[in-house]
Amino acid sequence: MIIAKKALSRRALLRGFGTAVALPVLDSMVPALAAPGANPVAPVSRMAFLYVPNGIIMKDWTPKGDGRGFEFSKTLKPVEPFREKMIVMSGLDHYNGQALGDGAGDHARAGATWLTGSHPKKTEGADIYAGVSADQIAAKEIGKQTTFPSLELGLEDNRMVGGCDSGYSCAYSNTISWSSPTTPLPPEINPRAVFERLFGDGETTDPAARALQARQDRSILDFVREDAARLGSDLGASDKRKLTEYLDSVREIERRIQKIEERSADSAKLPAIDRPAGIPPTFEEHIDLMFDLMTVAFQADLTRVITLMIGREGGNRTYRSIGVPDAHHGLSHHFNDPSKIDRLQKIDQHHVEMLARFLAKLQNAKDGDGTMLDRAMVVYGSSLSDGNRHDHLDLPTLFAGGAIHRIQGGRHVRYKKGTPMTNLFVSMLDLSGVRPDKLGDSTGKVEYLTDLA
Repeated sequence: MIIAKKALSRRALLRGFGTAVALPVLDSMVPALAAPGANPVAPVSRMAFLYVPNGIIMKDWTPKGDGRGFEFSKTLKPVEPFREKMIVMSGLDHYNGQALGDGAGDHARAGATWLTGSHPKKTEGADIYAGVSADQIAAKEIGKQTTFPSLELGLEDNRMVGGCDSGYSCAYSNTISWSSPTTPLPPEINPRAVFERLFGDGETTDPAARALQARQDRSILDFVREDAARLGSDLGASDKRKLTEYLDSVREIERRIQKIEERSADSAKLPAIDRPAGIPPTFEEHIDLMFDLMTVAFQADLTRVITLMIGREGGNRTYRSIGVPDAHHGLSHHFNDPSKIDRLQKIDQHHVEMLARFLAKLQNAKDGDGTMLDRAMVVYGSSLSDGNRHDHLDLPTLFAGGAIHRIQGGRHVRYKKGTPMTNLFVSMLDLSGVRPDKLGDSTGKVEYLTDLA
């Protein structure tokens, strides 16, 4: 018997009429007759940066105790099941988020500095200037290996122009991603647009193909069904299961987007409703759908770098679903009112509950012989600590994931005063094989990330 030493290409696609769908990592991507334990589909690390605006109630965020024996705080309690896959970090600063002679405008500076570590130029005009963000430094290098170098996502309208914060351009508040000091990258907030970017365009812009797909109201997976069946006949049982689970997840996301659009169409009969089709009516549905899209994008290796703005700085979303009808930014100026602080803590904890959902999705998504969470580096945090005082020091930061089993989790680490937040990002870039000379105000790499404190 002759066995061809062939493997399914890592870049293999399911193809159909006007459609191409990427595949997750399959065992069949390992050549036949490979040495036992050999896996040329080398595990890769993904990076996700999740930003929350308007600061955090720090007394309910910071854990009690340091090192491995710390106790989860009230706000962080929802992510306790992932204890061994995370590090809570205290003491990281953004010096360049402070006024430094520029006066008010802390929200704009917070958004602009989180991933850049650079003090933004105070202007409301077109002459904006900040720095290159960590995600885009990564995208420039590891993004060469994926269909999309990076994805920039958000959950709040980012179309504000002009001045948004005490003489600072809205560009500083609208995004956390900068491809150059003068080029902010606006996040996409519509899940439909994200889905179509990842899966729906295929290889053609033929209007006839698009019209046919819309007219028949069929799933994009219907167009690749024949190719999937052909591929499935050549796969082993494990790969068949992986392929089925992956395609089911894509189909489920598409189904949910279609349902949301149907509800959006129904709501068009109501007065003063201006919601683009594809954006869910609730915060919880919106973020959950974005997390699904992020997980599938990582799983198919369409990108390895994603940013998600859970809110924009100065944003005034309300959270009636948890009994908080107050506008977020306005509430953040609590002036030490205990009742306002309690409502803010509910928002903080609700955000962490959403984070726990994302970590669970990554934990349940298989990636080779591990999970997506084993391979990921997820940073969750804000560029303000106390939103009432607009502090840019001792920032709330949570690091989750294994970075291909190189991260030692289960710890609360306190860094010495003056440690730049950018040192964490430099360390993450280094773990991904990207080694910039400098990032903003970085002074090196952080300690205690891959070694025990």
